[in-house]
Amino acid sequence: MTDVLPRLAVARARIPDIAQSAGVSTATVDRVLNGRGGVRAQTAQRVMQVAAQLGYLPAQAPLSPPSARPLRIAFLLPAGTNRYLRMLGDYIDFAQDQWAALDMKCRTHYVESFNPNELAARLLHYGQRSDGVVFMALEHPVVRDAVNTLADQGVPAITLISDLSNARRLAYVGIDNRAAGRTAGLLLGRFMGPRPSGKIAMLAGSLNYRGHEEREIGFLHLIESTFPQLRVIGLREGQDDSERNYMQTRKLLEQHPDLAGIYNSGGGSDGVARAIVEAKADQKILFIGHGLTPDTRALLIDGTMDALITQTPQSMVANCLKIFRNVRDQRSPLDGVKPIQFSIVLRENLP
Repeated sequence: MTDVLPRLAVARARIPDIAQSAGVSTATVDRVLNGRGGVRAQTAQRVMQVAAQLGYLPAQAPLSPPSARPLRIAFLLPAGTNRYLRMLGDYIDFAQDQWAALDMKCRTHYVESFNPNELAARLLHYGQRSDGVVFMALEHPVVRDAVNTLADQGVPAITLISDLSNARRLAYVGIDNRAAGRTAGLLLGRFMGPRPSGKIAMLAGSLNYRGHEEREIGFLHLIESTFPQLRVIGLREGQDDSERNYMQTRKLLEQHPDLAGIYNSGGGSDGVARAIVEAKADQKILFIGHGLTPDTRALLIDGTMDALITQTPQSMVANCLKIFRNVRDQRSPLDGVKPIQFSIVLRENLP
């Protein structure tokens, strides 16, 4: 690939040039550059790297008029072992050439997970050094106050994946989490079939995330209204940590050896899977999770995980940057911004 790039970079690159250099189809390149799903994260990163090296820009994202300096955007993501969030952060930091071509400078900063005071302090710290911040919100008054303080200072904030109520944030970028929870409930209920046990359990990262709370509400409501024969035995918080989820799942299976299904609405699904495999239950334990990563992909392939719900990092980042560009260009923040859609991924439709 390295021998081809210098020759192609001489002229304006085309989609077929990017496809040839990245070793993928033109359809795959089109999906990546336009922020659509259905492409593996590693493939999408390779395509973005080649596109950046060739100086290619999507037709729908023309350069803005030159400004005094690029827009500085800070992405604040929870620290920890959540592989999907790490993949999102890597994508943001990896595509610096692409953001520079859009007259933007993006940086990822990791903050202590599930600590609202720390998140509020980091919001104020990076907000005063940036033209905009994007963050995964914890539902807490101190976080709300920090967002409102930034708004008073003219620094817009976008909530990502999980929203924040009654705050003057600029926009929310992410899926409809209640619909995602309902979808997980429908999948689990349909997959259950005529099983002797109707016990199912739910794990969450933390209900301090409004997104996780909304997934729980949607899941429980769907189960109650559509599958009344199923019994949800309780909710446990794993803080998106693989080891913690492993211990929580082990305790669940020890207390309820006839457990028939698990829905993990947060990260750390590999820990849940490890406990399921070790349990060697008489019946297959159904498992629904979130976030397509190399780990969850492997769990789908080997059958430990039955289905997952995911959203593409590319489309979320693209929406965030489009919103900030709209504000800079004095347009409505959501002008041309399409809602984020989630995908249901099974072993047989893995991208």
